[in-house]
Amino acid sequence: MSKNKLPILYIKSGCPWCREALSFFNSQGVALDVRDVNDNPKDMDAMVALSGQTKAPTFVYEDFLVADFDVNEFLAELNEFPGIRKKLGICDDEN
Repeated sequence: MSKNKLPILYIKSGCPWCREALSFFNSQGVALDVRDVNDNPKDMDAMVALSGQTKAPTFVYEDFLVADFDVNEFLAELNEFPGIRKKLGICDDEN
């Protein structure tokens, strides 16, 4: 994984999809910069600027962005970017 910059995961406290995403990334050993957009309006503004929407979770790493996803949707998108998958260290097994 890149030493300079962690992937950013924008979340909203209380969001079940955000809890699922956090659990998934933790199980994969992916270190994250977690930003709760409910706690910080600047993080909400940054998420909207990057993704064009206000829904969470939103994942940003290098040029790879997935907004408003569940884990299966994230993995489907990640399959299109094998280099990013490798950098993140996410195993190829679907579940």
